[in-house]
Amino acid sequence: MALFSIVFKNNVGIYLAVALSILLIGNSSAQLSTDFYSKSCPQLFYTVKSVVHSAIQREARMGASLLRLFFHDCFVNGCDGSILLDDTSSFTGEKRAAPNLNSARGFDVVDNIKSAVEKTCPGVVSCADVLAIAARDSVVILGGPDWGVKLGRRDARTASQAAANNSIPPPTSNLNSLISRFGAVGLSTKDMVALSGSHTIGQARCTSFRSRIYNETNLESSLAKARQENCPRPNGVGDNNLATLDQTPATFDNNYFNGLVNRRGLLHSDQQLFNGGSTDSIVRTYSNNVNVFNSDFAIAMIKMGDIRPLTGSNGEIRKNCRRIN
Repeated sequence: MALFSIVFKNNVGIYLAVALSILLIGNSSAQLSTDFYSKSCPQLFYTVKSVVHSAIQREARMGASLLRLFFHDCFVNGCDGSILLDDTSSFTGEKRAAPNLNSARGFDVVDNIKSAVEKTCPGVVSCADVLAIAARDSVVILGGPDWGVKLGRRDARTASQAAANNSIPPPTSNLNSLISRFGAVGLSTKDMVALSGSHTIGQARCTSFRSRIYNETNLESSLAKARQENCPRPNGVGDNNLATLDQTPATFDNNYFNGLVNRRGLLHSDQQLFNGGSTDSIVRTYSNNVNVFNSDFAIAMIKMGDIRPLTGSNGEIRKNCRRIN
């Protein structure tokens, strides 16, 4: 509990910035609100945080995994919990799409959260909202900023492997492609750089960075050599070996951006943010001021959570996040 109190005390300025951002985002998601379940499920936040906290205590990496699930959900037809659906006879889900296959994880933790929530208030809270809260809690528990999660999303009744393949930016993306992909869902270039900072708690598979560590020159030589030891050149050898994306993978901080300034971005798409282009100045700002990064990250997370939610009578409230009712 001490960790939570420290985070809250250190982020008063972030709360103010986020409050202002809510006023500026617009009314595209006017039906979402931070107090959506205040009467129908008053124990919701405590219930979710308890399960997330236990999962991260068992494995710190789970925080990054839950945050990544929320990203990959929102970028595919909006924040609707579609990434959580298993394949059925009528559709091939998003779990088997290239950006998720053998890398998206944490589904069992989401199942545990949903089960706990269902015991407290059955049939009330959507899987999409569970995922949004779990993403926020993961960041807070690992030392990052807090924000008010807007809620009221409903769950999709279908998923799309093709949409996942086409919408989620791959680690080979160049800067223009990243700006375009984020812009397509209403996120600015600054939002894109801030959200990329989530890699401060991330790890990547060898297949995601093999080409970079052997073929690219804008990578600090000692890091390239170290990563080559755990990621051999032949494809198929060590493909699933993991490497951290910054030097403090169990702490949400701004070391990711410090790494970019020092040519230590592990993914091609990471180093594109600091490679002589239009985003260099944003990266420098975040590397020099963790409070600015935290504030911008929280604002961008709220904006991302506003991407095309299902509300009102659209979609459903799934009882089991893996399948439709």
